[in-house]
Amino acid sequence: MDINSLISQYIEEIKATQIEAFQDKAAEVERFRVRFLGRKGVMNELFEQFKQLPGDQKKNVGIALNQLKTAAQDKVEEFKRFVEQAPELNDTHDLSMPADFLTAGSRHVLSVTMNEIAEIFARIGFTIEDGPEIEDDYHVFTALNFASDHPARDMQDTFFIEKEPNVNKPTDVLLRTHTSGVQVRVMERQKPPIRVIMPGRVFRNEAISARAHCIFHQVEGLYIDKKVSFVDLKQTLLYFAKEMFGPDTQIRLRPSYFPFTEPSAEMDISCNICGGKGCNICKGTGWLEILGCGMVDPNVLEASGIDSKEYSGFAFGMGVERMAMLKYQIRDLRLYFENDLRFLHQFDNIV
Repeated sequence: MDINSLISQYIEEIKATQIEAFQDKAAEVERFRVRFLGRKGVMNELFEQFKQLPGDQKKNVGIALNQLKTAAQDKVEEFKRFVEQAPELNDTHDLSMPADFLTAGSRHVLSVTMNEIAEIFARIGFTIEDGPEIEDDYHVFTALNFASDHPARDMQDTFFIEKEPNVNKPTDVLLRTHTSGVQVRVMERQKPPIRVIMPGRVFRNEAISARAHCIFHQVEGLYIDKKVSFVDLKQTLLYFAKEMFGPDTQIRLRPSYFPFTEPSAEMDISCNICGGKGCNICKGTGWLEILGCGMVDPNVLEASGIDSKEYSGFAFGMGVERMAMLKYQIRDLRLYFENDLRFLHQFDNIV
């Protein structure tokens, strides 16, 4: 068989060779390369024959040889890419090695804390209500007994989206500053008895620091029925504190002021870090403030169509970020919003 016929035969063989036919892919690709391109392979043998050809035949045969060499090189590269992209087909893997497991996701520490708060109140009959984050002035301020000149209505404290002052019917649209607006909506559509909590995100125009943020989360509660007293409020919050922070937790109530409750109070718990003895977390006092509360102001009940002479009630509100800071000893509130995996992975095992 002359050299031109051999070249044509080899080119056809290269084109017809498929890696799927190889059982030991990586090893057979190497044998294919050695056969055609190795030092003792087909190309070298053909070049030896090429040297013996008459001068008038070398041009055409030389072109054919180059075509054969290119075809062989391209095929080898194609096979190599296949083997590299499909390493599972390669027998070099150690099947005794342990498998790589994907890391499972977990809940954010704020979600865990909010769920825990909701579960505690659910045990004593509170249901969950939700409401819009974009609210109007009436549900956030007016119906909750805020005076028209209250500082919370200023631009430096509240994010207003649309401000259209109207003395008779305020129509300002804003990002809610507390979830108390949900209380108003519940009282407008539901007759007592009412026993609900309202978890959600709120917004205030504050500078971001280790102790404050313009976005945070609240859980507020509302209980309205006949003959509800301050004693009911105190016992409800004592139950919550013991369930949330441990059975040895004590509480104290300090007089305070909120436009929508009267009387109003701030509630402290005994420091769960030092056991009430005094430390740098509680600033040596042995107490930590966790929430505000009080009896629902009769004006708020009347504004929502509830007879304040027949019904009474209490309300409370707490910051979820602060609860998580106290429970898990987190020092910087900004960590909740930075998506730093080093911080978030500390809570992977919390359910």
